[in-house]
Amino acid sequence: MSDSSSSAGLATRMRAMIDRLAPGDRLPSSRELIRRYQVGPATVSQAIATLAAEGLVVTRPGSGTYVAARAHRRATVADTAWQTVTLADRTVETRILTGAAGSPPAGTLMLDGGYLHRSLQPTQILAAALVRAARRHDAWDRAPASGLAALRSVFATMAGGGVSADDILVTAGGQSALSMAFRAIAAPGDPILMESPTYPGAIAAARAAGLRPVPVPMDTDGLQPDLLADAFAMTRARLLYCQPAHHNPTGTVLAPRRRQQIIEAARAAGAFVIEDDFARHLGHGMPVPPPLLADDRDGTVVYLTSLTKPAAPSLRIGAMVARGPVMERLRATRLVDDFFVTRPLQETALELLSSPAWERHVRSLAAALQERCGALAAAVTHELPHWTLTRIPTGGLHLWVRLPYGTDDAVIADAARQHGVAVSAGNRYFATELPAAYLRLGFAATADRTELIEAARRLASAHEHAAGTR
Repeated sequence: MSDSSSSAGLATRMRAMIDRLAPGDRLPSSRELIRRYQVGPATVSQAIATLAAEGLVVTRPGSGTYVAARAHRRATVADTAWQTVTLADRTVETRILTGAAGSPPAGTLMLDGGYLHRSLQPTQILAAALVRAARRHDAWDRAPASGLAALRSVFATMAGGGVSADDILVTAGGQSALSMAFRAIAAPGDPILMESPTYPGAIAAARAAGLRPVPVPMDTDGLQPDLLADAFAMTRARLLYCQPAHHNPTGTVLAPRRRQQIIEAARAAGAFVIEDDFARHLGHGMPVPPPLLADDRDGTVVYLTSLTKPAAPSLRIGAMVARGPVMERLRATRLVDDFFVTRPLQETALELLSSPAWERHVRSLAAALQERCGALAAAVTHELPHWTLTRIPTGGLHLWVRLPYGTDDAVIADAARQHGVAVSAGNRYFATELPAAYLRLGFAATADRTELIEAARRLASAHEHAAGTR
């Protein structure tokens, strides 16, 4: 259980306590809160800081924490019902990203995480990079709209395929880049073709931009070119979103013979391909295939990559590669959105990528992910032999598991939560109806191999419980 989630739970309990107290009343001491709620000192400090920021308490050094005077508390709005009419139709759907049940309870084993566990993050390397970046005399100056020239050069080298720094636009992570690309390239009401299943964040971003996601089936070799060509013809779509390398959630790698077929199908339709290369640094030891971008010679592919997945959640730095007028459109959208990506974070990313320690981290991460993937796959196979692993991926952070016929993935996910393990129901990954029931099981957000094995045991108990209540 993370400090942030446990402190949020403690803050909720303390709000209820504050409601029963009068302004000026002293709250229990930190020691008493630790004893009463069985939490650590850091959790108590974070909870009190949250309540102080909300204006609910005031702290007096050497004396304690007190209920704030009513005047210090934030005013509450009596009636906001009018906003429902004013806001009209909901266009931003986040449930497929965050789930419907909110934060998991304490002790939950996280198999639904999309980021590395802290033990896998290069925190020491990042800390050193941040310190070096902060020492630069221009660290807090305005950054160029396209990104720091040196950082763009590094990303260009990583992308390969004759990409130059002028083809790079630095972004605030991959999700921001997706949203920006969808809005810049397509118009509200347009169709957008997507692999089925696909990343829920792409579905949500497309819908938020007013686009209509159209699923294109995959098989064990990835996106099917003949069905893609049919989809372009039927929908007249001018945009395809895909993840050719270690696809989320299936782990599929696009077959080499299909690479050029995908590009040619898009070119024939006069369409752009948005290639999400989120797993570029998440291989399990085998070389990750070059991006589709390397086979593109006429600007069909708009390429996205990010440092968030292989480094840390708050390193919200990524890059977009585009050539031709579409890059001018993307740059213009960036200016309207937020001018530029914060410079200290760009400087930190530059320090990180320029350090020999980065390559060492990527190599050690590959070994760790391979070991964790194997551990979870073996545990699931042992504990749940009637579940089907669709593949053992050679990269990425997840297993894609097919459930027995007649099983409801949402019911299993809810039962799993009740048994102390968080998983992702497969319905989140489909823009339309599900062909079968699936779960996505992550192996990178838990502390170690032991937790993965225990998570599989809890999943088996959850499945047995769910089957017994039908």
